[in-house]
Amino acid sequence: MNNEIIKEQYSTADNLDLRISIHDKYSVNRQGFGNWIFFHYQISEGMSVLELGCGNGDMWLGKDDVIGRCSRLVLSDLSEGMLNATKEKLKDHNGIEYRLIDIQDIPFPDDEFDVIIANMMLYHVPDLSKGLEEVRRVLKDNGTFYCATYGENGMTEYIELLFDDFPISRACNYNFTLQNGKEKLMRYFPDVQRLLYEDALEVTDVEDMIDYIYSLSGFSDLRDLPRNILRSVLEQNMQNGVLRVPKEYGMFIAR
Repeated sequence: MNNEIIKEQYSTADNLDLRISIHDKYSVNRQGFGNWIFFHYQISEGMSVLELGCGNGDMWLGKDDVIGRCSRLVLSDLSEGMLNATKEKLKDHNGIEYRLIDIQDIPFPDDEFDVIIANMMLYHVPDLSKGLEEVRRVLKDNGTFYCATYGENGMTEYIELLFDDFPISRACNYNFTLQNGKEKLMRYFPDVQRLLYEDALEVTDVEDMIDYIYSLSGFSDLRDLPRNILRSVLEQNMQNGVLRVPKEYGMFIAR
């Protein structure tokens, strides 16, 4: 996926907000993936932090104590629309820097940051090797890189299986997953830890699931199907009024 397609998909926060909402509404694990990720951050007083692909900024809401202990916090995204949404949500924090940044060309000197974060975005990077090289370059020698991603046995694969009788192209992007991410990271970091987040969706209103499918650019063939067809297939796979959708999410901590 090239950067222009990524910018179009994430030009505004609307689709991302919709996808987040289905997780908030139906996730079995009530801790929340974002809270779980944040729990594993080790950000001490005076650390400099860069987030690449900050999205809509939800991750930082209510994290005033962490924001306060950063000597420098740079939140960046490839999309101006996403960055504007983040600025609006965090407008009460005057010390945050907001930058339009492509991970493949990070505009900072070597050894600049103690912590770098890149959640749910590395699989979009056209030249992942270049992106990871840049992360390693601007990260201090004793710094930490946190990157969350999905696995290869989650929601997308489940949805594709449900519609296996239809002539749809595969939407899965396996550029950086829980299965192959460690190997890719270890080319640049000697210490890589993988953590898994246990969860699933239990959907009781299939209309929400249809909206979710329509929000994903990768499901172009499914998005062309009439809503009543999607509804029929999803309802056929409900048990006792619940559509159980597997999720496979986790994160890597690289040093």
